[in-house]
Amino acid sequence: MTHSGTWAAVDKIAATLGLSCSGLAKKCGMDPTAFNKSKRFSKYGKPHWPSGNTLSKIAAVAHLSPEEFGRIMR
Repeated sequence: MTHSGTWAAVDKIAATLGLSCSGLAKKCGMDPTAFNKSKRFSKYGKPHWPSGNTLSKIAAVAHLSPEEFGRIMR
């Protein structure tokens, strides 16, 4: 699991659902800017990873099992 692979999976799931990243965040009950590309790294360049809770919300909204979500990340 890599930072870029995790965020690519988020992007792919959003696209599969016909949503933007903003739409996916809203569907997960989060701030619409939560998945913005500009927020994936800190202002110092440190990677910002989505939390386990966030990934769980995404999987639930997309009706994915943990195994299916893991396959998308690979």
